[in-house]
Amino acid sequence: MQQTTVAAVGPYYQKFLRRWPTIQILAQASLNEIRRMWAGLGYYRRAQSLHECAKIICRDYDGHFPESETELLKLPGFGPYTAAAVSAIAFDQRANVVDGNVERVIARLFALRTPLLKAKPDIRKKAASLLPSDRFGDYAQALMDLGATICTPRNPKCGLCPWSQSCKALALGLADKLPHRAKTGAKPTRRAIAFFLTNGRGEVLLRQRPEKGLLGGMMEIPSTSWREDLMPALADASKEAPVKTQWVLLPGRIKHVFSHFELELAVAAGSIKRSLPGQWVSLSKLEKEALPSVMRKVVRHALKLV
Repeated sequence: MQQTTVAAVGPYYQKFLRRWPTIQILAQASLNEIRRMWAGLGYYRRAQSLHECAKIICRDYDGHFPESETELLKLPGFGPYTAAAVSAIAFDQRANVVDGNVERVIARLFALRTPLLKAKPDIRKKAASLLPSDRFGDYAQALMDLGATICTPRNPKCGLCPWSQSCKALALGLADKLPHRAKTGAKPTRRAIAFFLTNGRGEVLLRQRPEKGLLGGMMEIPSTSWREDLMPALADASKEAPVKTQWVLLPGRIKHVFSHFELELAVAAGSIKRSLPGQWVSLSKLEKEALPSVMRKVVRHALKLV
């Protein structure tokens, strides 16, 4: 939930616990099955890190998580925030838990006017200076909740804040203006054509993305490469199609926003009478495949128009 809402994560969490109730069972699961369960949640490299971490915990730690930040940081998927949060909340160890909510609270409490990206080291230092002598897990959760519910990005509820008398930003009339964020340029747009290919048995051709890189290891509808250019013409794009057939460009386009760029996809539909080598999936089972959100958009768009 570091970059995703509780409302989005909650159903996945319950689903995961039902399917893999112990870390030993999770470690024995196949990575593709975990990816299928993860589909739609985003940050897909984390599914692989989760699986790798479970295997290491079972192999090297006898199925028990280490308690210290130092040991937790050695595990796949653990960065400074996650290691500190687990150490404090799960094991009540003294740890400086700093997420986006905490950064906002500290920046306002001390009226830090440096743009957030450059202010992060100072924020961590000042946050560490406030750590209590005990109940580290309770304090970490209280501070994150303060940022999430009271010291909100817009319209902070300063009248309800237990730290309002100590808040320098409030005293200066800057509470709703901090932390400063450096202005970012517009996201670039990449474009491609996706090829929705069916066969005579009502199946759709999928392929697996490379393990490394964006959406690593997830399934996808084959497409041209994603380029920061004009949308390719179908005649040129068909050179990158999975097979030679009569491709028909469907009306409309799909747009999807990633963290660093926007993707615009056109969809071309085609069919063949017999199956060729590849991963073919029946239309009724597509929902169970490890398709990321952008590919589910492609499928829905194609099914409406084919």
